[in-house]
Amino acid sequence: MDVLTGIGDMQVRAERDRLAGKTVGVVPTMGALHEGHLSLIRAARSACDVVTVTIFVNPKQFGPEEDFNSYPRIFDRDLSACENEEVDVVFAPEAGDMYPEGFSTKVAVSGLTTLWEGEARPGHFDGVTTVVTKLFAITKPHRAYFGQKDAQQVAVVRRMVRDLNFDLEIIVCPIVREADGLAMSSRNVYLLPDERQEALALFRSLKKAEELVASGVRKSLDILEGMKQLLTDTEIRKRDYIAIVNPDTMEPVETLEPGQPVLVAVAARVGATRLIDNTIVTLAE
Repeated sequence: MDVLTGIGDMQVRAERDRLAGKTVGVVPTMGALHEGHLSLIRAARSACDVVTVTIFVNPKQFGPEEDFNSYPRIFDRDLSACENEEVDVVFAPEAGDMYPEGFSTKVAVSGLTTLWEGEARPGHFDGVTTVVTKLFAITKPHRAYFGQKDAQQVAVVRRMVRDLNFDLEIIVCPIVREADGLAMSSRNVYLLPDERQEALALFRSLKKAEELVASGVRKSLDILEGMKQLLTDTEIRKRDYIAIVNPDTMEPVETLEPGQPVLVAVAARVGATRLIDNTIVTLAE
């Protein structure tokens, strides 16, 4: 496994692999790898000749009051995990190389980025799309792998790839959960034991939505009310949003139509930790 920190070295390696006719898959991460990340790596490994994992805690996607400084950094453990999964290349650049003095370019997707996560975290998606653009330019993938847990990020990156004619395919892999249903996240390590139990209410609220849809409920307001009541009953009242939206546009859906999938998403704070989760549901035809 090659561990590269230089941008030029990574570009040379990527170009060499492409010229050799190899299919390159990239898994962009901020490190602190867990089973969710490993599922992306395995998906890439099963479909690509070369698997590149990027590890970069991107300062541009953190707000001034967010957890950039405390975000978990366990690089040696991440490298061991990548080696165990037979990753070919780990690209771990320095922030000063990714954003050198005088850096003044921003990649922004309008519309999609003003809702939900975009409203709760102003500027977040500009940081995401800027760094993803740079990582695509550096690692030169044929396929890039993202997790469904960051559903709005997936929609934003897909729109960017389409609008800017990137010659690559975005592959989205299912959410990986703990045995009790909690969506895996690098930020789960922040949770105290009692908070860890409280956090399960997010998953239960999504299951409630699935149950209501399966029973034939069509109105989003009715579904959202059931979710809100469950979260309130379990003391989770610091909610950024609960939403039922079109998974491609992130626009609210008022009435579910048979056979049309919708994204049910929730973001809330449990103690000092902000968590997100979602599910795709479809009203039976």
